Amino acid sequence: MSTRIQTVFAKGRPAFVAYIMGGDPDALTSQRIMNALPGAGVDIIELGFPFTDPMADGPVIEEAGIRSRKAGTTLASILDMARTFRRDDDTTPIIVMGYANPVYQMGYAAFSERAAEAGIDGAIIVDLPPEEDGPLRAEMDARGLSLIRLATPTTDAERLPKVVSGSSGFVYYVSMTGVTGAALAQGGSVAEQVTRVRDAAHLPVVVGFGVKTTERASQIAKEADGVVVGTAIVKALHEDGEEAALDLVRALADATHTAR
Repeated sequence: MSTRIQTVFAKGRPAFVAYIMGGDPDALTSQRIMNALPGAGVDIIELGFPFTDPMADGPVIEEAGIRSRKAGTTLASILDMARTFRRDDDTTPIIVMGYANPVYQMGYAAFSERAAEAGIDGAIIVDLPPEEDGPLRAEMDARGLSLIRLATPTTDAERLPKVVSGSSGFVYYVSMTGVTGAALAQGGSVAEQVTRVRDAAHLPVVVGFGVKTTERASQIAKEADGVVVGTAIVKALHEDGEEAALDLVRALADATHTAR
C-alpha cells in the first residue's frame, strides 16, 4: 500500500510543498491557514515547530518562531494541529520540520508514537546529522514515518550515499549555503545537483530554502520533483494577512504544477 507521500509523487507532476510555522501568529489563525492549504493547491504541508536556537532559519522564519513561542506553542500543540487537520483531510501528507532538542526532550519513542497517532507522515530535523539520527530513525521506521534527510550544495560525492541511505519519502535539497530565505543558487547548478541526488537516493528530490517567486518556482519545478516555499508565505501571512498568504500559495502551486 502506498504512503501519502508516495501517492503525491505518483501523480506525475511536480509537487508543491508549503511551509508554515505552526502557532504563528496564534493557534487559531495557524490552524485555519493549515486547513486551507490543500484547497489552495498544496500537495505536502511542512509544519514547523518553534525552537529557541533556530540556527538554519533566516530572520523571517526566526521571527515567526518567536511569535509562535510567545503564543504558547509547543511540540505537543503542533501534533495537536495535525490531529485537528486530519478530522477533515486524510490524504495530504504532513511533514513536521524543526530542531532536535524538542523531539529529544519529548523522547524519540514518545514523539514517534504521538506523531503517528496524530496523522504525521514524516519529519525533517535540520540539525540531526546521519551519524546521530539512528535512534530516532529506528523509532520512526517502526511506526511507518519517514525521516527526511537534507542534501546541500556542499554534500560531496563521498558523503552523499550516507546522507541519502537513511532518507525515506523524499530528499530535501537545500539549494544554497546559508539560512532559509537566502538567495538561491543558479538554475543550471540546481538542476545538476537534483539529478545527482536523485540518482543516488532513488527517491524524489524537492528543492527549497530560497524559492520566493512564481517564476523561480516554475523554473525549479522543470527539473525537480517538488518545490518548497516557506519564507515568502510566512512573510505574506505576517505582513498582509491570511487571504494574501493563501493567494500567494495558489499562485506558487499553479506555477509549480504547470511547469512541465
